[in-house]
Amino acid sequence: MSSATTPIKNVIGVSKNGTLDYTKLEKMLGDLVLQKEDHVNAPAFVIRPDAVEETLTLLREEAGFDHLSCVTAQEYEDRFESIYHLRKYDAPQHELGIVVPSPKNNPWNQSASSVFRTADWHEREAYDLVGINYVGHPDLRRILLPDTWQGHPLSLDYDQNKPQIITLQEHENPLQHTLDDNTMFINIGPHHPATHGVLHLKTVLDGEHVVAVDPDIGYLHRCEEQMAQGLNYRYQIMPYPDRWDYASAGLLNEWAYARAAEDLVNIEVPEYAEILRTMGAELCRICAHFLAVGTFALDIYGDFTAIFMYAMRDREIVQSILEDLTGQRMMFNYFRLGGVVWDLPEPRNEFLSKIQTFLDAVPAGIQEYSDLMTSNEIFQLRCVDIGILSPDVARQYGVTGPVARGSGIDYDLRRDDPYGYYPNLDWDVVTKDGCDIYSRFLVRLGEVEQSAKIIQQCVSLLESWPEDDRIIQSNVPRTIKPPADAEIYRAVEAAKGELGIYIRSDGTQQPARFKIRSPCFSNLSTLSEMAEGGLVPDLIAALGSLDIVLGEVDR
Repeated sequence: MSSATTPIKNVIGVSKNGTLDYTKLEKMLGDLVLQKEDHVNAPAFVIRPDAVEETLTLLREEAGFDHLSCVTAQEYEDRFESIYHLRKYDAPQHELGIVVPSPKNNPWNQSASSVFRTADWHEREAYDLVGINYVGHPDLRRILLPDTWQGHPLSLDYDQNKPQIITLQEHENPLQHTLDDNTMFINIGPHHPATHGVLHLKTVLDGEHVVAVDPDIGYLHRCEEQMAQGLNYRYQIMPYPDRWDYASAGLLNEWAYARAAEDLVNIEVPEYAEILRTMGAELCRICAHFLAVGTFALDIYGDFTAIFMYAMRDREIVQSILEDLTGQRMMFNYFRLGGVVWDLPEPRNEFLSKIQTFLDAVPAGIQEYSDLMTSNEIFQLRCVDIGILSPDVARQYGVTGPVARGSGIDYDLRRDDPYGYYPNLDWDVVTKDGCDIYSRFLVRLGEVEQSAKIIQQCVSLLESWPEDDRIIQSNVPRTIKPPADAEIYRAVEAAKGELGIYIRSDGTQQPARFKIRSPCFSNLSTLSEMAEGGLVPDLIAALGSLDIVLGEVDR
């Protein structure tokens, strides 16, 4: 397995052996820290609502916390609370929470958007669903629900039976001239085939050039976090993650929840089950990347008959393997807390042989895609030096996954925050330095090869694993009740990037707060950075290069 190429910075709080000294961090922040909390994954510092900007600036500039991975908002009986989950791109195992309590009758805190640009969307979501006001935010408005929505669905006093009035401007002309006679406002979506789902892009054009673009999301919002808060840990939550990134990446989603819940209550996973999980997750990654490659070919030069169908053909082979393994084609529901639901299908040699046949064809398949696409003149004209996303801007927006690695950011949680069986396997993290659409495509092709390499090693292990030691699930209590006020944030490297789960328990069988950190959500927020100033076709190409799934964006 490769190691990170970027060294850990010589910053405050990091010892010579690379561990984090939270006492030194607390000393650096001084009077800004009101108290310290112990969360399961990392300590958290409680600060005043008016000290957010100063605190986060110090932690970014002096302590190296350059990744605001998630913003969680919640309401207690006596207060509201925002939690800023901080990590480092150079050292993802360095984690810190910043907790910002605010009064019950006036929930507010200073916005973090001036320090981390990704806070723009994250705080808008917290305002929309929980009702916290972020003072100093540049554009604090709803992001998932319509502007006319009454109430905040994740607040304790929300009335689900209250009628909602949604305004409708019937027969409104989608083409509108703006105040500037040289520009025009145009709606793209939410049902345009090139928007990868129900995404609405509000664009301002100057001829063929994009002056401004504002992604309008929420058309697929189902309040999955609220649904999870009404379900028990043991049995009921696990089927729901499959519905986030529903385009074949279900096992990766399931692993995000499993990792958080298992660490919350100290559930050990048998080694054999970890191998099954790792193999299944990488099969899902290949499926997701094949879909990304095929649909992207449609986006940029309308190639349906060759590349799209080739990608669907190869994806179908993997889908068939996953169907044999899990019993489902898409909504797998294969993971269980403590392991997986069952072992390999019988006859197992036949099943493993099916996987081996696919793996044997991967090198030639990757070469075929390369011949058809990477050397294609039209493809290069549409991709090279288009949709530029510099590493510094990507970090500011909390970008992860192939989009980040296409900007040269060597960040992969499978290696940098190890879980599953990944630490025991030989594989490499694929990065490219082009920072453009072309680089993101190359990263995904390279990751298919690396996933196949991981799967090959898992197959070899499973073939020789002693029959008496094939333990698929640890002994997990039928009823899981974490202690009250335990808090955890855990993430996995999903197909699109860092998929994280925050859980706060209240001593019952159900989470008091369940927050989903979607990589697609953060990645999509960069669209304006890549598209503004370019042409309309470049906007569509940039969007396709993000490989978003709206089920995960909206949740």
